[in-house]
Amino acid sequence: MYVPRRFEEKDTEKIHAFIRENSFAILVSIHEGRPIGTHIPLRLETNAEGKDILVGHISKGNEQKHTLTDGAQVLAIFPGPHAYISPRWYTKMNVPTWNYLSVHAYGTVKIMEGEALKAALSRLIDTYEHHMSQPVHMDELPEKNLRDDLRGIVGFEILVTEYQAAAKLSQNRDQQSYHEVITHLDQGDETARAVAAEMEKNALHLFPSSSSNKE
Repeated sequence: MYVPRRFEEKDTEKIHAFIRENSFAILVSIHEGRPIGTHIPLRLETNAEGKDILVGHISKGNEQKHTLTDGAQVLAIFPGPHAYISPRWYTKMNVPTWNYLSVHAYGTVKIMEGEALKAALSRLIDTYEHHMSQPVHMDELPEKNLRDDLRGIVGFEILVTEYQAAAKLSQNRDQQSYHEVITHLDQGDETARAVAAEMEKNALHLFPSSSSNKE
């Protein structure tokens, strides 16, 4: 991913938090010389050696399974909120652009089977059920259905070898323009407001002499 230095995020804790908050990823690999991708949740974990891993699974009916072999290299893309930025929001007219947050994680595959796969699925269910008023646990699922589902998937973990993280949030604009962008995004849809919220977090760091113009 092309990431100009001013937009590059290097803080590992922030990258981890972003992945956990935006865990529905695009898994990309190469099949017969052609890029192929699948939209799936990937759970960030730490292995026994203290290394970052991404844990997930795909259907055995998915042709991407042929690329997921031990040692294969893959790319996981975690898109975040994004929004169009109009030139009229700047103090000086400029070209339009797009603000966004995204993380790319490169790594190598290790196939997961048996009890390890079952345990990984249990953790995945717990991750997305914990906030429910009546969370479902794996031991509540019908045993036959669970066995059938396990036979129909390919489980894997990805040992992360590199992160590339971008937070393009108008850091290259003057203070007035920066806050004008926030104001206009706050009037937009949910995704635009999410970008505005991220810009608010960075405002004091970018302009230490003054916080946001919003009181």
